[in-house]
Amino acid sequence: MDKIKVGLLGLGTIGTGVAKVLINNQDTITKKVGKPVELVKVLEKDINKQYSITLPDGILTDKPEDVLDNPEIDIIVEVIGGIEVAKKFIIRALENGKHVVTANKDLLAIHGKELFEIAESKKEDLFFEASVAGGIPIIRPLKECLAGNKLEQVMGIINGTTNYILTKMTQEGSDFNEVLKEAQNLGYAEADPTADIEGYDAARKIAILASVAFNTRVTLSDVYVEGITKITADDIQYAKDLGFVIKLLGIANYINKQVEVRVHPVFIPKDHPLASVNDVFNAIFLKGDAIGEAMFYGRGAGEMPTASAIVGDIINAARNIEHNVTGRISCTCFEESPIIKIDDIQSEYYLRLKVTDKPKVLASIAGIFGDHDVSIASVVQKSTGKNGRAEIVLITHKVNENSLRNALKIIGDMPIVYAISNVIRVEGGNK
Repeated sequence: MDKIKVGLLGLGTIGTGVAKVLINNQDTITKKVGKPVELVKVLEKDINKQYSITLPDGILTDKPEDVLDNPEIDIIVEVIGGIEVAKKFIIRALENGKHVVTANKDLLAIHGKELFEIAESKKEDLFFEASVAGGIPIIRPLKECLAGNKLEQVMGIINGTTNYILTKMTQEGSDFNEVLKEAQNLGYAEADPTADIEGYDAARKIAILASVAFNTRVTLSDVYVEGITKITADDIQYAKDLGFVIKLLGIANYINKQVEVRVHPVFIPKDHPLASVNDVFNAIFLKGDAIGEAMFYGRGAGEMPTASAIVGDIINAARNIEHNVTGRISCTCFEESPIIKIDDIQSEYYLRLKVTDKPKVLASIAGIFGDHDVSIASVVQKSTGKNGRAEIVLITHKVNENSLRNALKIIGDMPIVYAISNVIRVEGGNK
């Protein structure tokens, strides 16, 4: 073949970015691959719509078969999103002998196993760098550059919307709902922000990262998820006072051949590398037996950063085609590691309680914790000056989650306790 031909499924924000990079950087891409890589077909529902990019005549089509069944097309790029239709299109492309590049985290977090098995059986490439953290290179480094390591932790800020909200709350002391509206006005948050603020977007990404990092299949249903909607300005201030920053993190740990995978707000020390990652930026921090600690940082979403990752995958697939080495790195999930349930994790905790402002209250609460093997590392008690109430803030030593929950059930029923205002896990050690 004298050209490697690409078909694009979808011309939305990301698809437009992919088309721009392929067209604008064609000379450079040709030199890197060894022959031209040309966009020849783009699937869209409405081919008469005004798009923000001008494509050569005849490229747009509203017929899937013009792309998926076209014998001249070598690489299919799926950026239509969703699950069922995208899954059917990717399977059809693989079965037709085409290599696939996708950014579809929703699909991979649920049906990745099936898709990778088909790709491997057909000796086709299925690349997905853009499915996690946009333009930040992380999937290929895990699969290739760090392949000699035994990784023990992958932890990161992998949702820009929530990071923007928590950054603004931290820097300005703003209320959650106020900053959420601002994020929506700026286009950082969707009209329905549920997937972001409740942690589901990050959960899909950490499932993919854990699967690659620990060589075992982790699906969305394996991930424990909490969002940021309960974080208040009070929690932000207490974090500052205690030497921490609050971040929504995706956390995956490999412990005794088992995998712990979760998404939730975290108190992280101010001197941790992730603590200084602000606004809509993403970062992924990892630990390996050979590399030690490393962090990958950059823009985790957006038209051009995501297009950068996708076109990188296109170039990788094109090089494989050129040198007849396709299907070289297949699915690496060769282990079957059990998932550690949230009740069985070990963590430190920040607790904020509203209590009666009188003597021996703290001693009574500490006694319940002691009965459940919950050890307290530090305490802050403030009188609110209202209705004889006080606020107690505790940081625990590392404790079993189930033990803490059992203690809090009893404490929550005590007449001296008005409310357990918040419980947030602490990552990275007491300060």
